[in-house]
Amino acid sequence: MNKTIAVIGLGYVGLPLALEFGKIYPTIGFDINPLRIRELKNHQDSNLQSSQIDFEKSIYLNFSNEKSSLSKVNIYIITVPTPVDNYKKPDISALIKASELVGKYLKKNDIVIYESTTYPTCTENECVPILEKISNLIFNQDFFVGYSPERINPGDKQNTIKTIIKITSGSTKEIAKEIDSLYASIIPAGTYLAPSIRVAEAAKAIENAQRDLNIAFMNELAIIFERLDISVYEVIEAAKTKWNFLHFTPGLVGGHCISVDPYYLTHIATSLGYHPKVIAAGRYINDFMPTFIAQKIIKLLTKNNITPLKAKILILGVTFKENCKDIRNSKIAQVRQELIEFGCNVDVWDPIADKEEVLKEYGFKILTNNPLNQTPTQKYEGILIALAHEDFKHIELSNLIEKNGVIYDLKNLFKSDYVVKI
Repeated sequence: MNKTIAVIGLGYVGLPLALEFGKIYPTIGFDINPLRIRELKNHQDSNLQSSQIDFEKSIYLNFSNEKSSLSKVNIYIITVPTPVDNYKKPDISALIKASELVGKYLKKNDIVIYESTTYPTCTENECVPILEKISNLIFNQDFFVGYSPERINPGDKQNTIKTIIKITSGSTKEIAKEIDSLYASIIPAGTYLAPSIRVAEAAKAIENAQRDLNIAFMNELAIIFERLDISVYEVIEAAKTKWNFLHFTPGLVGGHCISVDPYYLTHIATSLGYHPKVIAAGRYINDFMPTFIAQKIIKLLTKNNITPLKAKILILGVTFKENCKDIRNSKIAQVRQELIEFGCNVDVWDPIADKEEVLKEYGFKILTNNPLNQTPTQKYEGILIALAHEDFKHIELSNLIEKNGVIYDLKNLFKSDYVVKI
């Protein structure tokens, strides 16, 4: 059939996908945010993920926030956020709203493909009934559904949508093959056709849960070795000389995937009467790390005869990962708050984070100017190197730190003896 595709949700996942489909097929990039649509129409991506050339090559792509633009579409791809709420419960409200929207325009033989990360069974048990109810069509008779989990790594310029194998699935064997062929047409790395939608959903969930657990193990080692006065990085360097050692490093686990997806797994497991223990333990450890880091800074200040009360602390970095503007679920805000509760005066500087977005999301202002460019340079009793932004790698720390001050490096960026590692 003639394909007209709509990609619904144009964030870190949806935009690269829409740009690739738009090189071959008539494609509508849809987002409810008119400001986002305006910037994309001007070939600008505030996420700094897609270039001007990417837009120019996508000759069949049009951007819209008008719902009526979806009326002529026959393949809908939903790429909306699926976070957790304040109680660590899955928040699929955006997924529900997107399904309601698509249901209004769904026609006979249309296909709806979900890419948003969720728990196994969600597509068929939560989304499909909404599509049926609103469209008055019958699932697997009048319309069909697929699931192809996103694997975008924000800020990564090497592992992109074109170089990552795409998992695909469909609600019937024939539709599964059609969906697989559709993605294969834009992804040189190839596809993997999963045997069912539930398998594809589960595969995505465990990818990030596995990484979360590996990082949790390293974080627990960091806590243990801190009490033994051993550098966890020196231990890792020694251990990784063995061929099958998995080289993970400790740190803060934030963002929209690794720190979220395990809760989707525990949610569905608990609903079935099983309470996961290993997954929950990993989450507990990683959620504790902001407290551990703040307490470590206070200990270091005290050890250096610096009173934590009113001590000036600089945190370098606020996004959830290095060289990426995404601040979703960043744990830096929690570290900052812990230090403030100890009585410290805390500044945060991040050269790539959106200052207004940080203020809106976390309620504090980050420094407007690079602290190194101030005259005279503001000096601090403590510095926390939270991220390995490219801009941080050439900082002369001695210009920022007071005599006897403390520098705590979470990313092992600096080799100086006076820098304390995690």
